[in-house]
Amino acid sequence: MKISKLFTYSFDPNVGPIDRVFRIISGAALAVLPWIGVIAVPQVAAIVMTVFGAAWFMTGAVSRCGMYYMLGLSSKKV
Repeated sequence: MKISKLFTYSFDPNVGPIDRVFRIISGAALAVLPWIGVIAVPQVAAIVMTVFGAAWFMTGAVSRCGMYYMLGLSSKKV
């Protein structure tokens, strides 16, 4: 494992299609729900949820997960 690949996202895609759809839907929901009034949370919590939701969404959008890479895992079938 090369750390430089982790920061440039130059490693092979390691997020499979089902995992990818789940990440995109749940990441978008986590980022948006606190701001449209569906759930009531303090503003700081809403900001934290938005940041984590956006990051979760992006791992699905680009099919690459840094944590999977570091652990040597993949949900993508070969």
